[in-house]
Amino acid sequence: MDSGLPTGVIQYDIVHTTVYSYRQPVSFGEHRVMFRPRDSHDLRVLATDLEVSPESIVRMIQDPHSNSVALVQPLVSATELRIVASFTIEHARTYNLELPLSPSAADFPFCYSIDERFDLEHYLRPLHDDPAGKLSAWARQFIRTDGPTGTRELLVTMNQHIRDQFSYASRDDEGTQTPLRTLALGTGSCRDFALLMMEAARRLGYATRFVSGYLYDPAVDGGNDHAVGAGYTHAWLQAYLPGAGWVPFDPTNNLLGGNQLIRVGVARDPAQAAPVAGSWYGEPEDYLGLTVSVTVHRV
Repeated sequence: MDSGLPTGVIQYDIVHTTVYSYRQPVSFGEHRVMFRPRDSHDLRVLATDLEVSPESIVRMIQDPHSNSVALVQPLVSATELRIVASFTIEHARTYNLELPLSPSAADFPFCYSIDERFDLEHYLRPLHDDPAGKLSAWARQFIRTDGPTGTRELLVTMNQHIRDQFSYASRDDEGTQTPLRTLALGTGSCRDFALLMMEAARRLGYATRFVSGYLYDPAVDGGNDHAVGAGYTHAWLQAYLPGAGWVPFDPTNNLLGGNQLIRVGVARDPAQAAPVAGSWYGEPEDYLGLTVSVTVHRV
């Protein structure tokens, strides 16, 4: 069927449902909800809706990274807090491997300009300690010894290595594993792999940032490909490459752009891009659990 959209543009309907359950009614503090995709030249939001139960006051703001954030304040106590975000988007395919880099940044190592370094300072600084140099040594294995190392090619190789050599495991625990723990275990979730590659690249001089969002799985609509991490919120990273700008890398699926990755939030630290965060007041045993589901369908 002809969608009437330009070549390379796909339209998606997305529903993101988060449900907190409790044994008896509890009261709620403010919840911070990051759900709305980031509009850009390759992604356009056509419609969006946010439904919250129980009745709540909702305020929309932009955080320091210009992410769209809903501040949700439930007004009454309840045994369930349900947050349902739905929207329709158009996503143009990106061709990151074809974007030319600045000549001075074509080969590794490279240097950012003075202005770029000022703007990228927080994305260049590692978040986690590496006292024995294990992470730095792991990162350096992707530097070629038989000739020049391409700046982009180093990251492409690292991205594929993580997908091929590490085992994916969905985790319900809050937070993100440290890169050293992910290296030691050889397993992790999408956010763990994103942080590992972010921190490794930062130790080589790349500016990187964490990205949270959604992942389209072609298998949902009858396709043959299957994307790991679909059905929940997803995480990957972007590296800033002079001449090409912020380039996405998904080490969980070895994706390099395209239009399966749907950005919602970006941050220097994964903790700043949590899809939902908030507080509640009651007895510890009142908390029964959290369920999250994300459906992404091609229109």
